[in-house]
Amino acid sequence: MKFSKKSEYGFRALLELVSHYNRSVLLRQEIARRQNIPLEFLEQILLALKRAGLLASRRGVNGGYVLIKSPDEITLGQVIRILDGPLAPLGCVSKTAYQKCRDCPYAEKARCPIQDVMLEVRNAIADILDNYTLSEFVKGKKAKRPQEGYEGKN
Repeated sequence: MKFSKKSEYGFRALLELVSHYNRSVLLRQEIARRQNIPLEFLEQILLALKRAGLLASRRGVNGGYVLIKSPDEITLGQVIRILDGPLAPLGCVSKTAYQKCRDCPYAEKARCPIQDVMLEVRNAIADILDNYTLSEFVKGKKAKRPQEGYEGKN
């Protein structure tokens, strides 16, 4: 599974914003310069994160972007879903954007071998990304993994 440039740039922008959490706003131009992100692309990313309630923006001379949700409460899975959509490799194993397979010969059967494996893949990916916060990401700490089963979202 490969994440898009949008998610990669989003994480890089969030690294900057987390480093200024509860201290000051950051100009989008400054984020773009520090993280080598094309400004036009960064604007789209910041807007998506703002719409999702993670960021706020201020206009004017002292304007810029600020993280308004604690980095301890934001998971990497949330960010990827905001920027790229579901984590599932196939729509038929997604928890939030389920889509029934139309052309698959197993779609009407009780068991699909492809779906069985891809559900395990989705659960493994979500198990890590939904239990890894921005704080842990910035500090380079490993995520706390659940002990039994998986109860995350996708």
